[in-house]
Amino acid sequence: MSFHASILTLYPEMFPGPLGISLAGEGLRKELWSLDTHQIREHGIGRHRNVDDNPAGGGAGMVLRCDVLAAAIDAAVPADDARPRLLMSPRGRPLQQRQVRDWAEGPGLVIVCGRFEGVDERVIEGRNLIEVSIGDYILSGGEMAALTLLDACVRLIPGVMGKVASGEDESFENGLLEYPHYTRPREWEGRGLPEVLLSGDHARIAKWRREQAETITRKRRPDLLAKRDQG
Repeated sequence: MSFHASILTLYPEMFPGPLGISLAGEGLRKELWSLDTHQIREHGIGRHRNVDDNPAGGGAGMVLRCDVLAAAIDAAVPADDARPRLLMSPRGRPLQQRQVRDWAEGPGLVIVCGRFEGVDERVIEGRNLIEVSIGDYILSGGEMAALTLLDACVRLIPGVMGKVASGEDESFENGLLEYPHYTRPREWEGRGLPEVLLSGDHARIAKWRREQAETITRKRRPDLLAKRDQG
């Protein structure tokens, strides 16, 4: 079964966006993965298809209605659909590479893109939405976050990247940030290539890369080392 993503959004024209070009776009054209979008507003209330209302208890902004969003989900996703149902949300669990890999190996994802001040809590509970965050900052809506999450998943689908090994030594895959990369020219503005990379000794090169990755991780993300040591 190929990876299939269903997106519920008020702005379906944002998809596939950047996922329609480069390797992800080529994979889409080759049907290595697929995507469909569903307009939440089609299930809006009244003549103007309203999808939001004032927050109960008062406060700023508007809240996406539970009845509208539930109707959109029910129309787009069969009850027996086994794909995880995600809600892009700044209060969700931080997205991590191991979770991305698990999802990339599955049948796909249903992704709800919120807008406004938030989503009525009852639809999160009633439709078993898993809240996911891509970082500690606020976006205008969930669409950009959904594109980021999908890009992380799609690139791991067999056949999308040129070489399987391309994804194996990257940051976060092994609990470390990635080692430095170099290429031609051999000299640039007085800076040369590390001699070990010119040695042809693959064991030495692998050891150097590992040491560099550990050093960079220790300086920039010591929390990753702590997690690795604990686990």
